[in-house]
Amino acid sequence: MKSQQQHPRSFSFEFFPPKTPVGEEKLRATWQQLAQLSPRFFSVTYGAGGSTRERTLQTVLDIQSAGHAAAPHLSCIGSTRADVAATLALYQAKGVRHIVALRGDLPSGTASIGELHYANELVEFIREKTGDHFQIEVACYPEIHPQAKNAHDDLARFKAKIDAGANSAITQYFFNSDCYFSFIDDCARAGIEKPIVPGIMPIANFSQLARFSDACGAEIPRWLRLKMQAYGDDVESIRSYGLDVVTALCERLLSQGAPGLHFYTMNQAGLTSEIWKRLGL
Repeated sequence: MKSQQQHPRSFSFEFFPPKTPVGEEKLRATWQQLAQLSPRFFSVTYGAGGSTRERTLQTVLDIQSAGHAAAPHLSCIGSTRADVAATLALYQAKGVRHIVALRGDLPSGTASIGELHYANELVEFIREKTGDHFQIEVACYPEIHPQAKNAHDDLARFKAKIDAGANSAITQYFFNSDCYFSFIDDCARAGIEKPIVPGIMPIANFSQLARFSDACGAEIPRWLRLKMQAYGDDVESIRSYGLDVVTALCERLLSQGAPGLHFYTMNQAGLTSEIWKRLGL
């Protein structure tokens, strides 16, 4: 089994841009609490076709103005090269140094997929326009992207993103550590040596998690699904068991050489903070 221990550890937390002033206040309280854990950066998602660009940037600037590193997501699908260039220029002007570059989803009802069709084209374009200004993260899928033809094709697409100039990658969340380590071995054989940080999804609401997972192709192992379903509406038991499962997953990943963790916080601090505490980080 290949290890990624040669890379410095990186811990990060992900948010989505809030839609209301109340949501903004809640998120501010969340990132202020999580900032005490000194993550390497916070990332902020970007709606389909760039639909939240202003709110994404505003959230990033709020976090930056408090002295923390923040990375906006940037997706290319549905955008022209001029759109993307304008967004990059804006981020540069605002002192942003870190980007999560993604293909993204086309907003429903939109016909044009834009001028950049894949994330590797976006990474290439960012490098062409801005040189080494940005640290670029990309996404990868230990359990294979739901739209990939097969595992071989998926790995080739990931390698294209790295070869285009990405610095590191964050995985889709998963609950089976073997799939991550098997993926790391495949990447090493393909000559991919950049850090690949596992994405971690704390479990707060199982029905919501099941919906997400069905949509994004993340597998919930049968034993976990059945155990969670047995709790029915018992929110406390779901939360408590979820903490045990996700903490054990994180412990295994870190002890076997994963170069950090990236938490999908769902704009909540509680579960992520508790896992952090249990891990003794």
